[in-house]
Amino acid sequence: MLLFWILLFVISITVLVKAADFFTESSEEIGLSLKISPFMIGIAIVSIGTSLPELATSVIAALQGQTEIAAANAVGSNIANIFLVVGLASVVAGKLKVKRSLINLDLPLLATTTTILVFILSDKQVTFIEGLILLSTYLIYFFYIISSNKERDILEHRETEEEKRDKRKFTFPPTKASRNRFLKKLWGYKPKVELGVFVTLIVSVIFIYIGAKYTVESLIEIAKSLNIETGVIAMSAVAIGTSLPELVVSIRAALKRKYEIALGNVFGSNIFNSLVVVGVPAMLGTLVVDDKTFYIGVPFLIAATLLYLFSGISKKIYNWEGLMYLVLYVLFLLKIFGVV
Repeated sequence: MLLFWILLFVISITVLVKAADFFTESSEEIGLSLKISPFMIGIAIVSIGTSLPELATSVIAALQGQTEIAAANAVGSNIANIFLVVGLASVVAGKLKVKRSLINLDLPLLATTTTILVFILSDKQVTFIEGLILLSTYLIYFFYIISSNKERDILEHRETEEEKRDKRKFTFPPTKASRNRFLKKLWGYKPKVELGVFVTLIVSVIFIYIGAKYTVESLIEIAKSLNIETGVIAMSAVAIGTSLPELVVSIRAALKRKYEIALGNVFGSNIFNSLVVVGVPAMLGTLVVDDKTFYIGVPFLIAATLLYLFSGISKKIYNWEGLMYLVLYVLFLLKIFGVV
């Protein structure tokens, strides 16, 4: 029976991640057809779309009364985004260069949101009011990002000649289909959205729900069969599975030397996880923070964020730092499973 639930978990989380991918692509295409700027598409669709698996899983878990999963999922995903995603991206790329805009604008935001999350989790629960605070903070962050777009453009234009050559080679967004649509928009082409795009959007939402529902159910059954806390599975298997979109985007961007996408993706995702993935479920009922999440997950989250901040300030993340990140992630997994 355990094998069945493990198989169901793998299938459901795959469906969840793939459905979120289709949702993001169709939303992006609709956004371009409505003449929404690429910048707005990036922060409002792509960054949120890659975090949809975490949000869907946490909401379904809260509705089923498994409130400890939400915080564990957010904490585990944030740790995976830094140690696993950034670690692998820097190893694959050899090194990641950090742009001035990320240091001046995004690093302080990441530090602030992580501090707020840690403070709220300090009493081992997240109440309705605290969830409201988290969501309000995200709205402030969202409007701040929009207002700082001009400042970001000024900072990002201060590049070396090498970075300018790289920018001429590669365009944003990183996927081939998105890149073609973006170029068409630049050339004055007005794409027509076919009915199939809207159907894809609706169907993907349905499959996000189905994937999240069975991910949570199989997670609970696996935890019961192995006699371990659901929070441990949420911080490990669910966090890794739901972080796959960030992993794919960051590695693809790193290979194309689009470092600001590889790193910015992680900034946006971690901020969204801290504020929305925890905030929305808290609006449905008080969330409980289990011991493994509180005593192991939170300290590792603080350590991961601090290391990421220091690496960002140094303006480069070398492959040896990426290897260190990966080793620390393995240590985190061993720690939550009680191996060390």
